[in-house]
Amino acid sequence: MPAARSRGFTLIELMITVVVIAILGAIAYPSYTSYVQRGQRSSAQQLMADIANRQQQYMLDAKQYTAALDSTGINISADGWTCTAASCTNPRYTVVVQVDNTATPPIFRVKATPTAIQASDGHLTYDQSGRKTRTAAAPPDIPT
Repeated sequence: MPAARSRGFTLIELMITVVVIAILGAIAYPSYTSYVQRGQRSSAQQLMADIANRQQQYMLDAKQYTAALDSTGINISADGWTCTAASCTNPRYTVVVQVDNTATPPIFRVKATPTAIQASDGHLTYDQSGRKTRTAAAPPDIPT
């Protein structure tokens, strides 16, 4: 009677499969985290553009800019942002507005400071002229 052939995988075959899966995971995970980081940056940039647009509208009405975000009508809590009069925050960024109405013409800067989770992404700024920047170091404050 011939010996019954056992079915299944050998230990070597299982080890090769585990190694292949580990290599694929090592390649995919950094791409995924980069994708998430870009998505969060995009969310912050969208909020900053909205704040800048509302600042321009506020300027037309009040002839000056405002540092109080609630004066501009910002209410983005549905997008994961929590906004107060002074700042908007989410787990990855804190967004504030700096204003100098004594300058001629008046100026403002919207600054997004990354938290520890997003720290490698850099600081984002948006100003009254529409200039957008992303830098490794925090930009200086506007003198008031």
